[in-house]
Amino acid sequence: MLEELVEPVTAGDPMSEQKWVRVSLRHLSRELGEAGHPASPPTVRRLLDAHGYRLHANTKQLESSAAPPDRDQQFEYIAGQRQEFGAAGLPQISVDTKKKELIGQFRSAGRVWSQEAEAVNVHDFRTDALGRAVPYGIYDLTHNRGTVYVGQSADTPRFAVDLLARWWVDEGQAAFPAASDLLILADSGGSNSARSRVWKQQLQEQLCDQYGLAVTVCHYPTGCSKWNPIEHRLFGPISSNWAGHPLTTWDTMLGYLQGTKTQTGLTVRAALHDGIYKTGESVSDADMAALNLTRHDVCPTWKYTLRPLAPSASDSAPDTAGRELIH
Repeated sequence: MLEELVEPVTAGDPMSEQKWVRVSLRHLSRELGEAGHPASPPTVRRLLDAHGYRLHANTKQLESSAAPPDRDQQFEYIAGQRQEFGAAGLPQISVDTKKKELIGQFRSAGRVWSQEAEAVNVHDFRTDALGRAVPYGIYDLTHNRGTVYVGQSADTPRFAVDLLARWWVDEGQAAFPAASDLLILADSGGSNSARSRVWKQQLQEQLCDQYGLAVTVCHYPTGCSKWNPIEHRLFGPISSNWAGHPLTTWDTMLGYLQGTKTQTGLTVRAALHDGIYKTGESVSDADMAALNLTRHDVCPTWKYTLRPLAPSASDSAPDTAGRELIH
């Protein structure tokens, strides 16, 4: 009898095991009762289980049909760049902006062990928040160390590069005192977009020219951001650490960030960033032409290197002549 009720409301692929029921257990229980076969919802669940049905959630497995045709080649190229930088002892960092969070008594997804659930706001109105946090993460692959700067303004390319330059001063120089090159792994969109002119111009100005670094950027193909190391090595543990805990104050958020650790030795440093950023900034064709930018032969839109501009006679920037660069 149950099979007769289930068949019309079964969806999925009849030629495979991927089938599911479009109605609730309570609905099926009522239908069975009306047909003279009373059964409680738990009983219906056991019967469905015996027929191969399970309780499932959606899983993200299907790739977009618009995925780049050279995706595999790009992944192989990124792996090669990481291997070269690693063998040379040069810094490799993975960067991205984590999900923006409202600071205040707002619901946080997840559950925690407690004697009583913490009360939070019924609605997530931004006007009720102390502010909106923009957490920009920088993950040092060599030392398994994450740094999260929490901004309070717009997530712009200038914001992203400001924080990269701040990280280099705060941590990068001490961790890699002899480094002349830096590898950045990033998504293809957002504030560190592969097509952003401001991103490239600011890298030239704030990292290359200011500190004499040759910066190689490898963007992951569109739709492949989950493979960016920062997503699963830093952002995943952070989300697990504060799951179910409202981020009631800025200090609360910083505390959960700094308290994130893993069995593999991850440590996290966090700090607030007070800069104010405006959207809509642009870079002219002339300014773009002035950049010392070399696009790689493989996937030139997503892979490129910016090198310091030649210093003038009165410029005190570090001399980079004769430096061997990784391409």
